[in-house]
Amino acid sequence: MSVQSEAILFGYLRKRHSVSKLVVHLVFTAKYRRKLFDDAMIGQLREAFESACVKLECDLLEMNGEADHAHLLIAFPPKLAVSIMVNNLKSVSSRMLRLQNSHLERQSKNAALWSRSYFACTAGGATIDTLKAYIESQTAIE
Repeated sequence: MSVQSEAILFGYLRKRHSVSKLVVHLVFTAKYRRKLFDDAMIGQLREAFESACVKLECDLLEMNGEADHAHLLIAFPPKLAVSIMVNNLKSVSSRMLRLQNSHLERQSKNAALWSRSYFACTAGGATIDTLKAYIESQTAIE
C-alpha cells in the first residue's frame, strides 16, 4: 500500500513534505471554575471551536463539556504550535459566547470567560510501550 493511500485510509494529513497525524486532547476551565455553561452554551461553544478550527486548518474530532469546563479532541497540522491553537480557540470562543450571552459580562470584572491555564495531552492510537517495542525492533539493513 502506498503512503498516499495509507494517508487517505488511516486519516493522516498528507502535505508536500510530510505525513502526520497529530491529535491533542485539550481541557479549558471557566474562570474561577464558575459553573457558567448550560447545554445551549455547550452547543454555542462547539460552533465557536469549529469556526476557529477551520481558520487554523484543524479538525475538531470531538467536543463536549460540563458547567465549568470543556473537553476538545483536535487533529492539527505540524506547522501549528499547541499554545497558538489554544490561544486562538479560547479567544474566538470567548468572544462568540459573550456576544450571544450578554449575562456573561457580569461574571467577572474583566469579562474573561476562560482560566489562563489549560490541559493538553497528545492522543494517539498506540501506547508508549507499543511504540518503544516497535522502535526497538527496527534493525539496520545490511
